Amino acid sequence: MNFGGTTFVLAIIALSIGGWMFTTWIRAKHGYPVENEWGGTVHRTDPDADRKIRLLTDDNAKLASQVSRLEERIAVLERIATEEGGKAAQLADQIDRLR
Repeated sequence: MNFGGTTFVLAIIALSIGGWMFTTWIRAKHGYPVENEWGGTVHRTDPDADRKIRLLTDDNAKLASQVSRLEERIAVLERIATEEGGKAAQLADQIDRLR
């Protein structure tokens, strides 16, 4: 076997390129970042990612406003329950009289 021939060199180059292509395909298939031609990395993209982020942001804003409204209502209820000599005391007297 002649190891210095052109066929052997071309076979080594073909196997190297084929191995590189196979490795890149496996990495891309499983979501690992892949190197591009200039040494940078290309990450897997999800076409619906922007839409999901927008929906989650809107939902988060809605829930945050709902929580703030509930906190205001709880503050009012706490003030009513702990008020001395005011409406809460009058209400308690009226309830006692009704019993």
